[in-house]
Amino acid sequence: MFTAASMSPDHRDDAGAAKPVRDEVMVLGVLGDYDLLEEIGRGGQGVVYRARQKGLNRTVALKVVRSGQWTTKEHLKRFRLEAEAAASLDNSNIVPIYEVGEHDGCCYFSMKFVEGGPLDEVFKREPIPIRRATKLIAKLARAVHYAHQHGILHRDIKPGNILIDAKGEPHVTDFGLARLVQEESNLTHTLDTVGTPSYMAPEQALGSSQLTGATDVYGLGAVFYHLLTGQPPFAGGTTYETIRLLLQTEPRPPRLWNPKIDRDLATICLKCLEKNSERRYPTAFALAEDLERWLKHQPIKARRVGIFTRGKKWGQRNPLAAAVIALSVALAACLSVIVWKIGPVGRQPTTRIAVLPFENLSNDREDASFADGVQDDLVTKLANIAAFKVISRTSVMQYRGDRNMREIGHALRVSHVLEGSVRKTGAGLHGNANLIDIRTDSHVWAKQYDGDLKELFTIQSEIAKNVAEQLHAKVLPAEKLAIEQPPTADMTAFSLYSRAKNLLLMATFGTRVRANLLEAADLLNQAVVNDLFLPSTLPIGFG
Repeated sequence: MFTAASMSPDHRDDAGAAKPVRDEVMVLGVLGDYDLLEEIGRGGQGVVYRARQKGLNRTVALKVVRSGQWTTKEHLKRFRLEAEAAASLDNSNIVPIYEVGEHDGCCYFSMKFVEGGPLDEVFKREPIPIRRATKLIAKLARAVHYAHQHGILHRDIKPGNILIDAKGEPHVTDFGLARLVQEESNLTHTLDTVGTPSYMAPEQALGSSQLTGATDVYGLGAVFYHLLTGQPPFAGGTTYETIRLLLQTEPRPPRLWNPKIDRDLATICLKCLEKNSERRYPTAFALAEDLERWLKHQPIKARRVGIFTRGKKWGQRNPLAAAVIALSVALAACLSVIVWKIGPVGRQPTTRIAVLPFENLSNDREDASFADGVQDDLVTKLANIAAFKVISRTSVMQYRGDRNMREIGHALRVSHVLEGSVRKTGAGLHGNANLIDIRTDSHVWAKQYDGDLKELFTIQSEIAKNVAEQLHAKVLPAEKLAIEQPPTADMTAFSLYSRAKNLLLMATFGTRVRANLLEAADLLNQAVVNDLFLPSTLPIGFG
């Protein structure tokens, strides 16, 4: 379908639900110098028609303010003022406005008819490759920066307001929500909340009248997030739920949706989506430059948010939970001091090692939790050896699918990495384990395992002992006994326990906290039923 407007023809509200059309629909006919040919879209402020401008004999898109009781003189005045401001823009990636007018009390503006489709319809048909998506956002960021330089904010950047022409070039349209950035204008202080919740900046959702270019930077980041992941940053079942998620939660890291996303690109995207506008890119131009650096394989200027910053932001949103965790940490510190004082003296960890998430080679997705259980048990067994400092499972989960060992080793400050894969086929088990010295990027030890599923715990113990042997770590009798001790005698219980532990980890960092906790509790109950000899310490520490 060829269109020149972003407003969805299926008449949906901001949450995506169908809604009845309450405003009058103009009967197709003549409006001044324009023959109205067909309605091609509608949105919060008006209806868009494909029309023919008789005087110049050209096809245009004509946006008309909807009639209805809500259309006050103030709305009409704002519509005309902002349309005239948008008409002054002359940029190849902004849909040009030809004329602003009024006919029999009906305000309208005509704009170029772009043969193509809105971005949301384009990527519904087929995913947009990551590199092409990056180029599109870079071009749009430069166009938005151009508008900002002319004192105009868009305030409703979303996939539906971006048109992709027949050549694949992007064009920003519908500046009907834009306003002049003029402190002296009474119109700039309206408290109307406008925009689309899934792509709306937090300050906009709160109804702030002090919007800046950072608001549009957020919109560009939200569109970029959608292109990279196939999902908007926040999407609830209702407008209220979407805004609640926007204000109270952080967007899920893009790489969890799509592991193919480059880490630097995810960093750029998340910088745009910072809730504090001062932490975003200062201008849309700065965003465009960083995207272009990535395209040229140059270092980007954005920096990843560290774990302490993420923790601080989470604590500010969840003060009660943060207080409980702080008390727990303090208690754990006290217990650690006591254990250190009464435990063996002089045996300090000498080797730092990380166990990466084991790759699940099974066709069944549920086996992913099984593979994670293998990794988790290996972390526990190696941690029993005093000569090792083993990085927690929580810290390494972000590197799932990432095999840049030097980068991982530098980030985690380890000397060795253990990686592997698992394939469960009925009662059979196939797996492999590789121990890598990241300082020399060389394989220290590798072995494949084929056997019965019942031999899993024996294989895990063997891997742990082989790692200790290869790294010349002395294993005391008590440590050897702990390594050889199976976590359970029942494989079904082990699988249920592993799934529950993954859900508890998700409950710590995810948005479906209550649902995950309830499901995890149910799985743990099933595990206990299957085997009354589960480890006495349930996964409170998550890794």
